[in-house]
Amino acid sequence: MISKEQMMEEQLINRNIRDVAVLEAMDKVDRTLFVPEDLKDQAYEDGPLPIGQSQTISQPYIVAYMAEQLELNEDSKVLEIGTGCGYNAAVLAEIASEVYTIEIVEWLAELAMDNLKVAGTTNVHAKYGDGYRGWPEHAPYDAIVLTAAPNKIPEPLKLQLKTGGVLVAPIGSGSQKLVKLKRTGQDSFEEETVMMVRFVPMTGEAQE
Repeated sequence: MISKEQMMEEQLINRNIRDVAVLEAMDKVDRTLFVPEDLKDQAYEDGPLPIGQSQTISQPYIVAYMAEQLELNEDSKVLEIGTGCGYNAAVLAEIASEVYTIEIVEWLAELAMDNLKVAGTTNVHAKYGDGYRGWPEHAPYDAIVLTAAPNKIPEPLKLQLKTGGVLVAPIGSGSQKLVKLKRTGQDSFEEETVMMVRFVPMTGEAQE
């Protein structure tokens, strides 16, 4: 059984996660609250874990790495597409001011809301629905993160990003790249690939 302390040292600090706010959030959030009962002793292992019906909770390093790429601060407003079990939202909520998160799988959306309540997270606003078009009522966002992979970044999400804001998403099918997109102006964006990853595919309108 791997402890949270081992996870912090071996999986995050030793792999160059340097953002102090990200490290503090990863240390504070109890990952065991977000994994199935029979896997709680594996919560801090260096890999994704199944949470039911072919869905997974991402490995701790990926959660921390993506959070670091978002360049968050305590005033940030974040949109997450793909709530999953709620763990990523809970981590982001420790860093940012507000997190808005959308989950297309109804039972997962309900599970995430329950998990976040148990964890005592109060600044996450979660709903069930297709995240392709984002959550325009609360736009613009300082940061947007996708935890499922579309074939390309949905245009509605790009337009809900503040100028200067950052979007991080896995893109592609099979071999996927993690893309960091920065909005540099009204109609201008800068994009870079930061690593290769593997996520579940984004469903809903993204696949139509």
